Amino acid sequence: MNEGICPETSCRRFERWLKTNWAFTIGLILLAVALYVPTARFQFVNWDDPWYIEWNELTTSWSPANLYGILTQTVARNYAPLTIATFLVERTLWQLWPGGYHLTNVLLHAVNAILVFQLVRQLTARSWLAWTVAAIFVVHPVQVESVAWVSSRKTLLSSTFMLASLVCWLRPYRTSKDEKWGSLWLVLALLSKASAVSVPPIVIAYDVLIRRRKFAESFFQQLIPMFFCVLLILVTMQSQTTIVGGVRSHIGLSKLRLFGINLTLLWEYVGMLLWPRQLCVLYDPPIQGIAGRIALAGVGWGLVSYALWRNRNRTPLLLFAAWASILLLLPMLNLFPLTTLMNDRYLYLPCVPFFAGICGLLDAAWSRLFTSRTAEASPSSDSARPAPSVGRSRLATGGAAIAVVVVVSLLARQTAAYLPVWRDPVSLWSYARTHAPTLAVVHIQWALTLEKLGQTAEAVTALQYALDHCHPDEGDTRRIHKMLEQLHSGQTNP
Repeated sequence: MNEGICPETSCRRFERWLKTNWAFTIGLILLAVALYVPTARFQFVNWDDPWYIEWNELTTSWSPANLYGILTQTVARNYAPLTIATFLVERTLWQLWPGGYHLTNVLLHAVNAILVFQLVRQLTARSWLAWTVAAIFVVHPVQVESVAWVSSRKTLLSSTFMLASLVCWLRPYRTSKDEKWGSLWLVLALLSKASAVSVPPIVIAYDVLIRRRKFAESFFQQLIPMFFCVLLILVTMQSQTTIVGGVRSHIGLSKLRLFGINLTLLWEYVGMLLWPRQLCVLYDPPIQGIAGRIALAGVGWGLVSYALWRNRNRTPLLLFAAWASILLLLPMLNLFPLTTLMNDRYLYLPCVPFFAGICGLLDAAWSRLFTSRTAEASPSSDSARPAPSVGRSRLATGGAAIAVVVVVSLLARQTAAYLPVWRDPVSLWSYARTHAPTLAVVHIQWALTLEKLGQTAEAVTALQYALDHCHPDEGDTRRIHKMLEQLHSGQTNP
């Protein structure tokens, strides 16, 4: 059997897939475009956007020096050459028009939704379940930060390649061609964002839990992909030589302390996914005096783990979904120092297995409910009377469809209401001041926004408020005093 890459075979396979799934695909594209096309009128925000785009000399031309710099240099303390390359292409196409960059994010989000649909459908063999998960992925408010923030391009782009890699790897009978393509997509994902290192562990979990292969065999097969992951981890660690910006109160805590805090944050994330409210660009989760919360969170996760493990043979996909969510979140749990403990964008891909697990449980419970009612209504002794199973099946399907429409509509409405917060720096930081007023960095960014608007006195007031009420750390205190000196002397802050 020839397992080389055959364009004709690939095209025919894609054509067959599109004929089967065109309605699902168009539905997801329309959802993404209808919800996020208003971002074409949004501006850049003064939260990494200047570093990645406006001040980034590497994206100003296609000179050999710039191309070499894209391949070798870090930007905003991140090594993501493929992401920076997309900004180079866009700056060539539309210079500094923010709408073009935003529309590219929307396009990537739509592509990712289609890949989510394909991946979940491939794992569950349930098209409507897969579409439901993909639709929730598109419209959930927690995705706003990733799509509406241009600097989150690295999350969107790496997710595209991660999903493509997982589509190739997570197959019950995969070929060597699948594995080669999966490895290629992984390398592209790593060059977009280092968090793609979670792909090989997810593949190992799938092989052990679903394919029932030995751990050693699967681990050995992932050695080459893991080698690339280790390389990117080393490069990323070298680029993270400074820790500035963000919320840094957790920096310096022991790994054991961070583990306890993460137990509470995982429940916060569950709450955000099930009931999204009070979303914000930055959060200030408590890290002191929370021993009781850590204990309760630990007990809760212990019970969840016990239930999943006890039912591992009956519902292996549910256990795999839980593992996948944790593994996708793992790079963002401060095993290596990050400037923020908690962010909406950290959930961009981890929400997929979470929603798949929840939807799978609800689907199973709904089907079991109608199956039991059908059995009660069709006693075996009455063999001459036609069973009402068809009617009940239609009722079950109709009820499930209505529930999906209601949930997707409610989430889309919340997203549409939250989306304008990311319109420009004024809307972003004025909103953040009301939702995270204790964070010094919020008032610093608000002061920078006011200064750019020419409102120097108001900027000074914002900085003084941060000093007096927000208990800034040493780094923020120095930054505030420097900004105050520059404002009083008439200089401009970068």
